[in-house]
Amino acid sequence: MTVGWGIKLTKGNKLIPILYGTALSLALVWGYQLERTDHLILTDTRAFLVWTILAILISIFTKISYDYIGRKKFKETEVTAEGSTTTDYHYGWSYADKTTFRRTFLILIICQLPVFLAVYPGFFCYDAQDEVNEVLTRTFSTHHPLLHVLLLGGFVALGHKLSGSYNVGIAMYIILQMLVIDAIFAYILTYLRKKDISKRLRVFFTIFFGVFPTIVMYVLCSCKDGLFSAFLVLTVFFLICLEKDIDGFTDNRKNIALFIISATLMMLFRHNGFYAYLVMIPVMLFINRKSFKKIFLMLIVPVVLYIALSSIMAAALQADKSENQEILTVPIQQLGRVYTYHSEELSEEDRAVLTQYLSEEALSLYTPRVSDLLKSKFNNEAYESDSASFWRLWIKLFKEYPVTYVNAWFMTSYGFWYPGAVINVYQGNTMFTFTYTDSSYFAYEVELPGERHSFIPLIDTLYRKLSIEKFQQNMPVVSLLFSPAFYFWIYIYVAGLYAYNKK
Repeated sequence: MTVGWGIKLTKGNKLIPILYGTALSLALVWGYQLERTDHLILTDTRAFLVWTILAILISIFTKISYDYIGRKKFKETEVTAEGSTTTDYHYGWSYADKTTFRRTFLILIICQLPVFLAVYPGFFCYDAQDEVNEVLTRTFSTHHPLLHVLLLGGFVALGHKLSGSYNVGIAMYIILQMLVIDAIFAYILTYLRKKDISKRLRVFFTIFFGVFPTIVMYVLCSCKDGLFSAFLVLTVFFLICLEKDIDGFTDNRKNIALFIISATLMMLFRHNGFYAYLVMIPVMLFINRKSFKKIFLMLIVPVVLYIALSSIMAAALQADKSENQEILTVPIQQLGRVYTYHSEELSEEDRAVLTQYLSEEALSLYTPRVSDLLKSKFNNEAYESDSASFWRLWIKLFKEYPVTYVNAWFMTSYGFWYPGAVINVYQGNTMFTFTYTDSSYFAYEVELPGERHSFIPLIDTLYRKLSIEKFQQNMPVVSLLFSPAFYFWIYIYVAGLYAYNKK
């Protein structure tokens, strides 16, 4: 039997709870080690015993919960679905749908407006100053997405020109971003209504999107991640709709146009969105191979548009394209860790090749949890003239120090899969107005030329505590809500739930 995304349902699906329990327990044990020691301890017998016990307990709980939900939820759903006549979103919105969208959009704005006033002109951080300076000095680079550079820098410059205040320009950009992101949230929440999702659940999600601090932080933050994430969510949403009804989706030109716009903007706001999208294309084509002709062009057009628009902007702005460190983040971090822990073991030849790309001064900046300092010193000219030597060295050292490579990669990513991680990758770094100590959960900053001017100091103080202190990350249960890994494992659990119950 084959259903959904081409998944063949066999007795092997019964192994899903065991796989989930094994993976989650391994993440908990390894994440704990990385958090405490900055490296894996593969020979620790106590850790192996804890992993075994956790794997058994989590697997049993997962099996019981999957069976229970399968009996209660899916059986009821099958009965209800037989008489359902719910129309999917792409067959048009009714007056009630449009009313829901407007009401939801307004509620989201009202929820986030007090925070905006409290942190006015917004969170102007994460390379914001660099991006604005590119516009002000007319010196551009492809290091940051040019579309975001032009939007952010353009609004800041325009606001300053109109009012004499950089804060006004920053606030103008933040408001635009808030409107766009909240419109996407409202669009998806309206779709939930069309799919007969319970009112209580829709209210919960509306409140969650409107007031949960981490979401609000990025809605009101000038960094590219906000718009990138919003268009990524929208793109995934369209892919889900496409998968549920390929014929209905592709027969409507409006749907195709919205998908292409969303996917293109997603890539234009973050370079790594392009690589993720490239990986997604063959997956979608494979699982929908019977509809290959219907979706091939729609999936390819965003790639063509992204490449074309990126090239046009780079040429028009005469942007510097010599920076390679963003795409080399992982290998740079791995080489930095090898040098830090095995410097005396390296041959003079290997050391000479390595220091062509990263000087000894640069290598001394290696920190396990963040690559920014190290990669900022990467010698792009040396890489442009001889990239082959870089990759030969990388492969050679990988063969000699594979565990070191794994540790380097895990140390910059374990916060995404270990729920107990404390987000503090910038510990010890000094910003414009503070030094990170206990936590660096969020930048909480207004970089120059902006300046914080709070209209509601109490809320401002709360967001400062959430950002640079770790009180919420130390609170049982509550800390999970602020953990990226917690949501990751929920996604995996739900995916396993559907596959286990042959959905």
